[in-house]
Amino acid sequence: MFLSDLLKNQVVLITGGGSGLGLELAKKFVSLGAEVHICGRRQVVIDEAIAQLETIPGARAVGHIVDIRSADAVQELVEKLWKESPLTALVNNAAANFISPTERISARGFDAIANTVFHGTFYMTNAVGQKWISTGKPGSILSIVSTGVVNGAPFAVPSTMAKSAICAMTRALSIEWASKGIRLNAIGPGLIPTPGAVARLMPGTSADELERTNPMRRLGRVDELQNLATFLLSDSCAWLTGQVVMLDGAHHLAHGSVYSPLLKLTEEEWTVVSSEIRAHDKADKQLRGEAIPVSTP
Repeated sequence: MFLSDLLKNQVVLITGGGSGLGLELAKKFVSLGAEVHICGRRQVVIDEAIAQLETIPGARAVGHIVDIRSADAVQELVEKLWKESPLTALVNNAAANFISPTERISARGFDAIANTVFHGTFYMTNAVGQKWISTGKPGSILSIVSTGVVNGAPFAVPSTMAKSAICAMTRALSIEWASKGIRLNAIGPGLIPTPGAVARLMPGTSADELERTNPMRRLGRVDELQNLATFLLSDSCAWLTGQVVMLDGAHHLAHGSVYSPLLKLTEEEWTVVSSEIRAHDKADKQLRGEAIPVSTP
């Protein structure tokens, strides 16, 4: 679909690029010639991701350990990158989410989402933007949001609030920074299966059921997100900025939020679901050799 060297002059940083959709985007960009930097909080995850990326012929991939919830840590990483390999593009992909009736969410649970998605995304966007502006260089920023920013997402209020703010930032800065050659766009993916995604965010729902409710009668594919992201980051349409593109087979237009079916759950069923999700998270963390935090939403 694309020329094999389409991104050969690009240096891209992907936050949360060690797993899930962030890692899939990294694979695509590397395969098209980009120098890709990924960052995350967990050393083992970043190391495993870099090992995967290095299997791609001609890969140029570098991993960084950083907590984007810390403005100082973000600034330190950006300073390091500009000394070694200044960025041409940023992908705000780092995210956090859990499903829960909102009245059950504590302030700590809310902050766990907002600190990464809202604060972290702004810290990174502003730090990178400042460098481009001070050096007179153009750049492109792509943020991964969700379809919930269009019509709301019940039971995922902290994430929906934070991602809605990212959309506002995308539109505002696309105007403010346009004359400086900096473009900002965002993608709101629908359900694109990744390990654990359905079990964690759509408990009790089968992939077959999710496919039947989509107007296109299927879920999304990773390559579709990869291709759209590549187009938005490339110079193929450099006049395109300030856009938030929903990639979900029109599900959000036909049925609203993917979480709406959870409205049928009783309080007792929510208690069971919450326990199942925590058990799944614990097993997932143990599989990756991570410490298990003693906390709940």
